[in-house]
Amino acid sequence: MSSERLRLTAGEKTKVAWYVARMAKRGLADDRQNGGRVDQSDLQRKVERIEEQARKRAERASKSK
Repeated sequence: MSSERLRLTAGEKTKVAWYVARMAKRGLADDRQNGGRVDQSDLQRKVERIEEQARKRAERASKSK
């Protein structure tokens, strides 16, 4: 990840927070001591998709300046 932070919109921040909360809930629902049974890849992909949209928006904004 680059040292530059992504600028997320308020809606994107809300979605990311929601997905992180769902990941935490799934982690708590795992009944094994060491975890590992709960698949969170779908939520991780959703967060990555939001981050990619923010990167593309930042690139478009920097090109238009």
